[in-house]
Amino acid sequence: MAKRHTPEEIITKLRQVDVLVSQGSSVADAVRSIAVTEVTYYRWRQEYGGLKSDQVKRMKELETENGRLRKAIADLTLDKLILQEAAPGKLLSPARRRQCVDHVRAVLLISERRACRALGQHRSTQRKVPRGRDDEEALTADLVELARQYGRYGYRKISALLRGAGWIVNDKRVERIWRQEGLKVPARQPKRSRLWLNDGSCIRLRPERRNHVWAYDFVEDRTHDGRKFRMLNVVDEYTHECLSIRVSRKLKAADVIDVLSDLFIMRGVPEHIRSDNGPEFIAVAVQRWIKAVGAKTAYIMPGSPWENGSVESFNARLRDELLDGEIFYSLREAEIIIESWRRHYNTVRPHASLGYRPPAPEVVVPTHAAWPAALTRPAPPARLHVAPRPTVH
Repeated sequence: MAKRHTPEEIITKLRQVDVLVSQGSSVADAVRSIAVTEVTYYRWRQEYGGLKSDQVKRMKELETENGRLRKAIADLTLDKLILQEAAPGKLLSPARRRQCVDHVRAVLLISERRACRALGQHRSTQRKVPRGRDDEEALTADLVELARQYGRYGYRKISALLRGAGWIVNDKRVERIWRQEGLKVPARQPKRSRLWLNDGSCIRLRPERRNHVWAYDFVEDRTHDGRKFRMLNVVDEYTHECLSIRVSRKLKAADVIDVLSDLFIMRGVPEHIRSDNGPEFIAVAVQRWIKAVGAKTAYIMPGSPWENGSVESFNARLRDELLDGEIFYSLREAEIIIESWRRHYNTVRPHASLGYRPPAPEVVVPTHAAWPAALTRPAPPARLHVAPRPTVH
């Protein structure tokens, strides 16, 4: 096999021929002395003629740098093509990056190593087949069933209900399954500013203990025949417990006194009762009666419902979770379903402001008081569905 000459050796042989020719030797004899053919000599002379060793070394370095730059440009171009072919948006999860790598390899016909390096996916992660937990299917079924029953609950409240049913799960795992199943998180209510004085103090009276501040307000709805009915909601602002919901076609000042008297006998007299300036609340008979039993009224500023935020928030939950999704064919049916929801709100429904605990939890929730029926026993991995919602008779 013919020897492969380096550029330095070629320059040396060419210089040797030049010296021999300058001394009177013929070109053929000089070429023969360097042990190459005349064709090779003239090819070398055309490529390296007139160059010195240091110039050839510099040219070799430039060629190496040139090749490195060409490779870098090619890599950047390929990275751009890979990123353009990948899915739009950020590839946050390993599963999504795994799918993107497979797609890019199929379209651009590149290696797995190259695609993983461009998309930031470790090759061991790409090759490892993900395995879900043994109870993943059962947990997903229970989560979907709870989301169906409580359509306006987010994943945090669903997490609290699952833990109450015996599942050992955190919010992150529930959120992952929640998004995987395409469930929609309810829109959050916008925050409203409060009314402040010049000295920096808040006008709104803040509850400090149980039975310190109660709040009440009216909510209206209609039965299936179009007739209107009203609800008087009473809430303890400190515990967030709904004390009563009186349902009737008409509610006047005398009905307000009747509801308050029953609550005062069962739960004691609160220090303050907050309300808006509705005619039923500012009636002289109501004010005199509240003062006579030892309580005080706390009326909000006209046109400032955010000052009565506790009961307004409760009214929004009542309408969002019950009234907007139920058809009442009679007033009696409305009374039963609303009272069932009130007990569920107090004993089962998780409250974010209370650390996802209900205001007045019970050890065992009666089936007639659950809306819908709460899970009362742990959910084993083999179980695929939670108990169906009971029918209110």
